[in-house]
Amino acid sequence: MARNRVQKKNNEDLMKDQAKKFLIFSKNLFFAFCAAMLIKIFFIETSRVPTPSMEKTILVGDFLFVNKIVYGISTPRTIPFTDIRLPYYQFPSFSEPEKKDIVVFEYPGDKDELLPGIVNNYVKRCIGEPGDTIQIIDKVVFVNGEEFYRPPNIQYLRQGTLPAGYPVRDIFPKGAEWNQDNYGPLYIPKKGDTVWVSPSNIEKWRTIIDREFGRRVVTISGDKIKIDGQLADYYVLQDDYYFMMGDNRDDSADSRYWGFVPRRNIMGEALMIYWSWNSNIPVTSFFKLLSSVRLDRIAKIVH
Repeated sequence: MARNRVQKKNNEDLMKDQAKKFLIFSKNLFFAFCAAMLIKIFFIETSRVPTPSMEKTILVGDFLFVNKIVYGISTPRTIPFTDIRLPYYQFPSFSEPEKKDIVVFEYPGDKDELLPGIVNNYVKRCIGEPGDTIQIIDKVVFVNGEEFYRPPNIQYLRQGTLPAGYPVRDIFPKGAEWNQDNYGPLYIPKKGDTVWVSPSNIEKWRTIIDREFGRRVVTISGDKIKIDGQLADYYVLQDDYYFMMGDNRDDSADSRYWGFVPRRNIMGEALMIYWSWNSNIPVTSFFKLLSSVRLDRIAKIVH
């Protein structure tokens, strides 16, 4: 009987010890998860490259670390793993986006769209800062009258250029007689700029003004413009704006088509490729997918 009682006590002690270890493990796992989420939300974001707009600088199937500290961390913009947007606060930045930077930003929407239905993060190169003037002549980018830096991996897939004066319907801003090869000159607005509005130019500014209010506020009545119900012939911009383009110039949906990127949409700077494989291979072919890993791209700094 005494031996049974000792054995029973030993079993109970063992179960308590195992339960205690499991509780400690669960707590550690929970805190590790919370730490990882805090790092992801506030400091280092991860981003997958789904399109070839930055090839060959960044390839489809590259996975990036994004430095969120450099341009100012923010509270969560969306509920994790959903497209449900949240009010957020952006902390002061250490620096501002500059020309040549490869920038990760929340897609602002098509040129006439108030807000896209799906939250997408885009990766592009910053071509112009607030106050700059952009012009493209026969595919060559000029900023403030000087030829812009040509990235080492810049590429053009289409032979020839569209001539100046040949308009492309989808180009930004609406009504411009430009195309992707001969574009501008276009001034990039900055915070505090006063823009004069009239029926002849309101389509250039309508979406920008609506987005700054977060709702449709611009209306036209005859030859009169109203902003939020008030007659107006000018508007003072509340944000800085940037012009983004892909290094794969002929296969990039960028600012030439959908317009300026507001500063508030910029999340961080592309930092490093931490993983890369051929994402065109279906997940069901796991071993084939695994064999496509591009070891030479892992830990490659993006510039």
